Amino acid sequence: MFALGPRVFEVSARRFLEGVHRTHGAPARAAAAALPGLSAVLDQHAAAVRDILDLGIDSAGQVSSTVLVAGYMRGLMDELTVPLAEPADWATAEWLHLRLAGACLLC
Repeated sequence: MFALGPRVFEVSARRFLEGVHRTHGAPARAAAAALPGLSAVLDQHAAAVRDILDLGIDSAGQVSSTVLVAGYMRGLMDELTVPLAEPADWATAEWLHLRLAGACLLC
């Protein structure tokens, strides 16, 4: 029998990450080219997410990094009470925007 389970998770995760990359990853990288401090902040967020996923999940080695990062981002976004839009100014972006943009660096 052909098992679709892990493949479906991977495809769904990639689709979700593409959307977050469009709204947060790519715009933040473009802004970071002009704001070196933003680049450092994004790197710190990426490192924090990587540590959370590597050290905080027992079975992290058994799940693709794409699925793990997407799951982490979805967890953050599930707490929102209003839709999340791209920040108007990346120099003054809130923590959540920076965290999502930093996590995009891992994919």
